[in-house]
Amino acid sequence: MTSFARGQRVIGAFTHFVENQPPWRVGIDEYSSNEPLVAAVDAFGAGWADAGLRAAGTLVGSLDFQRDAELANVHTPQLHTHDRWGFRLDEVEYDPSYHRVISAALEHGAHTSAWADPRPGAHVARAATFMLFAQVEPGHACPVSMTHAAVASIEGSPWVADEWMPRLLSRSYDPRLLPAEEKPSALIGMAMTEKQGGSDVRAGTTVGVSMGGHAYQLTGHKWFCSAPMSDGFLVLAQTRRGSTDEGLSCLFVPRLLPHGMRNVFRLQRLKDKLGNRSNASGEVEFDGTVGFVLGEPGRGVRTIIEMVQRTRLDCVLGTAAGMRQSVAEAVWHAHGRQAFGAALVDQPAMTSVLADLALEAEAAMLTGLRLAQLFEAEASDDDVALRRLAAPVSKYWVCKRGPHHAYEALECLGGNGYTEAFPLARRYREQPVMAIWEGSGNVIALDVLRALTRDPESAEAFAAELATTAGASAVLDAHADRALALMRSLQGADAAVAQAQARRLTEALALAFQASLMVRHAPSRDAEAFIAARLGDDRGSQYGVLPAGTDAAAIVARH
Repeated sequence: MTSFARGQRVIGAFTHFVENQPPWRVGIDEYSSNEPLVAAVDAFGAGWADAGLRAAGTLVGSLDFQRDAELANVHTPQLHTHDRWGFRLDEVEYDPSYHRVISAALEHGAHTSAWADPRPGAHVARAATFMLFAQVEPGHACPVSMTHAAVASIEGSPWVADEWMPRLLSRSYDPRLLPAEEKPSALIGMAMTEKQGGSDVRAGTTVGVSMGGHAYQLTGHKWFCSAPMSDGFLVLAQTRRGSTDEGLSCLFVPRLLPHGMRNVFRLQRLKDKLGNRSNASGEVEFDGTVGFVLGEPGRGVRTIIEMVQRTRLDCVLGTAAGMRQSVAEAVWHAHGRQAFGAALVDQPAMTSVLADLALEAEAAMLTGLRLAQLFEAEASDDDVALRRLAAPVSKYWVCKRGPHHAYEALECLGGNGYTEAFPLARRYREQPVMAIWEGSGNVIALDVLRALTRDPESAEAFAAELATTAGASAVLDAHADRALALMRSLQGADAAVAQAQARRLTEALALAFQASLMVRHAPSRDAEAFIAARLGDDRGSQYGVLPAGTDAAAIVARH
């Protein structure tokens, strides 16, 4: 080998020798390597699912799965409205990588395993599985979540459930549009919102005219139709039977009618979204489209409320999954990168940021699994009351934190994090959808107020939940007392006063809920640091502002 004098310019291949860069984070069991998640799954009653979760964790951490996750977002869905001869197709073409991802998620039960096998801990196990898949590829989680949640709205209507429920509970996957008799599995989408209404679904103008029995013909449009290649959809419409207006009803709209006839489902265009790009969302027109009412005609909101509660839960789980990906990638980078003479992970400023990010991710994960536990088949009346309030409270706060958390983790990677070659740029774009889907901030905060006024038992159950950790932390006790006092004062307040304070209340309740969960399920060191950083007098508005004396390195090591 040729020797070079000191200071002589090195040319050729030597200029491209790559050093001080961590390797690709692949070949990792994303479940076993997540110590807080493993402990929480066991604590919340799903330890029996350990082997299946390890298998799912190994799969999503593999090179092939992560490559598919990337490809599904690079090669985005394409709409084909017509075939070459001018006949309507109304089909969306996905990259094969997307089909492989969603097939794996269904095989592992990320959609409806809790419904199919309702044993104690089933919803917690399903939630953990859902998070593992959403951690690496979040877009496919949309139809997976809707299929899970739709069971709650469909199961009480045997004229639909008898045929469709076995298909929803199946773990097989076939992306083709096929008649029911040829396709044993199904995915469910939603088409609820309209241009003029948004979250105000009662402002919808789509009309359903009775055809006799449970069938209606729909005319109208939907501004957002999620996962438009699903096999069936839940749709809201103003229904009419003869000369009688029934009101807002929820209907099940299949893509295919008996004998393979295509239902009228005219896709106008796909949305060009900020994130969630592997999953298609579109605008759809109905013109004589056949749908079947679910539940009672005119009681559409009541029919979908349990579904909405479950999709809000999945917004929390999806955000927590994204936080886990952000922490994992940031810590991995910090271990493999040197700066200023030491590994990044050992630099006190960086260690503090990583520890703070990890605490936030753990609190979000515990929140999601506790909520999932409240949906178990054996849930008590108190559990049902608690989830009515805890679900919107948690959805509001955890999902609001998601984008900021993703950005801070992205910054840990420096310039690499800002490029599409690394997953955190995609994650940063993805997190905002969780705060918008199933109700953006104000909608959720107002729903918290509705829960307090319509279901006063939910306030009592929430107070009882916080009481389980009374005395463990003076800081938490003081915060919980303030939050509950505000809650009670707003229960009987003037509507305008209550609405103006709705966000403040929701945030206060969410932080109390998270801190209580950290006290119960995280090491005392981690719980104390979380409480001081989020509720203490010297709490910071940015990540990395932990109290003096915090063993940040130990927190990072646990994650």
